[in-house]
Amino acid sequence: MDRIRIVGGNVLAGTIPISGAKNAALPLMIASLLTDDTLTLENVPHLADVEQLIRILGNHGVDYSVNGRREKQQEGYSRTINFSARNIVDTTAPYELVSKMRASFWVIGPLLARMGEAKVSLPGGCAIGTRPVDLFLEGLQVLGAELDVDNGYVIAKTRNGRLIGNRYVFPKVSVGATHVLMMAASLAKGETVLENAAREPEIVNLAECLVAMGAKIHGAGTGTITIQGVEALSGARVRVIPDRIETGTYAMAVAMTGGDVMLAGARPDLLQSALDVLVETGAEITPTNEGIRVKRNGAGIAPVDVTTAPFPAFPTDLQAQFMGLMTMASGKSRITETIFENRFMHVQELARLGAHITLSGQTAIVDGVSKLKGAPVMATDLRASVSLVIAGLAAEGETTVNRVYHLDRGFERLEEKLSGCGAVIERISG
Repeated sequence: MDRIRIVGGNVLAGTIPISGAKNAALPLMIASLLTDDTLTLENVPHLADVEQLIRILGNHGVDYSVNGRREKQQEGYSRTINFSARNIVDTTAPYELVSKMRASFWVIGPLLARMGEAKVSLPGGCAIGTRPVDLFLEGLQVLGAELDVDNGYVIAKTRNGRLIGNRYVFPKVSVGATHVLMMAASLAKGETVLENAAREPEIVNLAECLVAMGAKIHGAGTGTITIQGVEALSGARVRVIPDRIETGTYAMAVAMTGGDVMLAGARPDLLQSALDVLVETGAEITPTNEGIRVKRNGAGIAPVDVTTAPFPAFPTDLQAQFMGLMTMASGKSRITETIFENRFMHVQELARLGAHITLSGQTAIVDGVSKLKGAPVMATDLRASVSLVIAGLAAEGETTVNRVYHLDRGFERLEEKLSGCGAVIERISG
């Protein structure tokens, strides 16, 4: 099993290209199920989750082709992929595929909207919390779906071959359910209004895609999204937005180690709250035409309290990375997680590097230390794994991060991007 070896102590300087966003690419790929024309997606990152979803879509009959070589560009190691769902050969998403990636459950919306039926495995547990799909199912029922759960599968059908537009108020904000209901409503009969909808940039990217395919959607990026259903959608060509979580992660790595790095292709509007927090820690953040320049001045890292919340607030997917940064702050910080339970599993691993962290419910109190020391550590999930990389970059001596398959799910060529800016980091196979 691969692992990553880091020798800490080097400042970062240079340019890091920001890849396309995983959390935008996945729903865009799933949207290909809504049309029998070709959907072309630009700036698709090369990640384990993307490859897994390609396999899942292939199970339904989606063909794909990749244009061009994966090469360094301003936006990252981007690819252009064509998806064609001309012939849906199977409306069942089996457990052995869905269990490997929760987002694959989202195929239920497009399959139901286009084919009038779907049989999709429940995704099962998750390392960072239960993440239930009840909002997905409740919303689809409001749109007229008939649902049954049998042997761990959701069996969904429409009454007359088509979903019916309606008003649905999310009891709590859900990015995944907003994606699914927006896709499903695009082919429903009549108007659908989604209230208390997620406002994340990835929602806006999907709405832009659906509109390019012929959907009628207004209000994406606000709490109320209105969709006028259409009879059919066409193909389109859409660009995946730059990854705001990757952007924030590398910005925190620079804040941790010191240095001066241009995050090429990054967009500050996608993570302004996190950038504002980084400025409070002492980092210098400068938006440019090329991307975002991140620089750490000569002073130490200032402690800052943060609370995760839905966009536009501080994102839960940067919580672990920020905790890694706060381990060397000059004082005490409090990090409160409000989105997922069990998302502090990285605390024990950071402690192996010398971090002082105590937990009180959903709040972590981080008492910054003057130095960390390298040690073998274990990645527990995607974001937790990269927090260990950030800490390892500043720790004295050698840090080995095991279970790096978590990293490969969401960070394209991480060790290559960091080593290009002066980090001593390498992947060790076997």
